[in-house]
Amino acid sequence: MSFSIYAQRRISIENLAGYDYKRYHFGFVLGLNQMDFHIKPIEDYKPLDSLYILESYPEWGFYLGIVSDLRLGQYFDLRFIPTLAFGDRNLEYLISYKDTIFYRQLKRVESTTLEFPLLLKYKSMRMTNFRAYILGGFKYTLDLASKQEKKDDDEVLVKIKKHDFAYELGVGFDYYFEYFKFSTELKMSYGIRDLLVRDNTIFTSPIQKLNSKVFMISFLFE
Repeated sequence: MSFSIYAQRRISIENLAGYDYKRYHFGFVLGLNQMDFHIKPIEDYKPLDSLYILESYPEWGFYLGIVSDLRLGQYFDLRFIPTLAFGDRNLEYLISYKDTIFYRQLKRVESTTLEFPLLLKYKSMRMTNFRAYILGGFKYTLDLASKQEKKDDDEVLVKIKKHDFAYELGVGFDYYFEYFKFSTELKMSYGIRDLLVRDNTIFTSPIQKLNSKVFMISFLFE
């Protein structure tokens, strides 16, 4: 019994014992994202009798970034994580032609964004080599692939604005290994700004407000 208790104590050794007392630390993040839109339609579709359904469908993308962490106290950190993200969003329209023929029109919106989130992280007490945390904050996004100023040629495009602001909420878990800390996060980002560039077509006229909505799965190495 004494040998068993001693072995259990040996297993419970803390890795990186002084890690959480450092003022600053850095790392990098890799992740998957699912970019989507939150659509607020106009109140009355009657002026647009040919449009029956308007829906948004997300697609999976990915992102990578740099982690900068400032220790504020025993349970709080301030984090700045500039990232480069890639993803697509789809708007699907069901349109009638001569009241008898229906066809689906898919408008793809491609995005390559630079994101600058500033987040406050609240941590639980460390349990040997594990702890949980929640985080929240705001971010600014610059869409490098925005076609806001591009003129339509043969195809009518659904254009979104370059600049956006959003708030983020998430939950995560820290795992302390011998030489580094590994974390997993689940986050949601909700855009504040109306992104739609209106051009009086059937693809933009039924939309009163178009906001970004992004789900993220992150893997952090610090």
